[in-house]
Amino acid sequence: MAKGYRQREGVEYVEMFAPVIRMETVRLLISIAAQNKWPIFQMDVKSAFLNGVLKEEVYIEQPHSYMRRGEEKKVLRLKKALYGLKKARRAWNDRIHTYFVENKYEQCPVEHALYVKKHGGRIMFIALYVDDLVFMGNDAELIKKFKRTMEKEFEMTDLGHMGYFLGLEVKQLETDIFVSQERYVEDILSKFKMARCSPVSTPMEPGTKLSKFDGGDHVDANKTFLKGSCKINVTSIAVGEE
Repeated sequence: MAKGYRQREGVEYVEMFAPVIRMETVRLLISIAAQNKWPIFQMDVKSAFLNGVLKEEVYIEQPHSYMRRGEEKKVLRLKKALYGLKKARRAWNDRIHTYFVENKYEQCPVEHALYVKKHGGRIMFIALYVDDLVFMGNDAELIKKFKRTMEKEFEMTDLGHMGYFLGLEVKQLETDIFVSQERYVEDILSKFKMARCSPVSTPMEPGTKLSKFDGGDHVDANKTFLKGSCKINVTSIAVGEE
């Protein structure tokens, strides 16, 4: 881990932002796969940020476990990114973008984290979210070739069929694809210690009728009420009792 919080903007790093796939695009890809009965695959890049090449000159102090005796006052110049650097995400994105372009993948002009490859009647979609990739297509051999080339270029983990991505739990069958957020909801309930709460089918009592309230006096929106040292402007609302 580098001490990225000590970096200076405009000197040691610029352009921190790295584009990632949007949830709307992920849903669209799942819809296309369901209509065409395509399987969706997922891969993860191991130590992705260590693959990014730095364009700026960045120096760090020698880590205590790697410090050379007699040269303790010298610093190290980084050629590639490290975790903790402000530029790490952007450098990794530049690295994989360059790889896709060199291998004839076209970047979507309106969704920069989506890449498409066409060859004859074959087509393949690749969605990138930092170090996670989901991809699909109409040709099994093209997908196998993509996996082999990615594993040669980067250290990858093949996760098989997409099962969980960005909070979406995906179950792929031969003819259908089911999407839910059950696992995401369970994680939220567990985080806030509400996993053992009693479930309720509706947030209010059965038989409750909602109706527009027309009784009571209306507050003058032009009046200003003083509360302590702050002024509160009240918009026109209806007040009254049930």
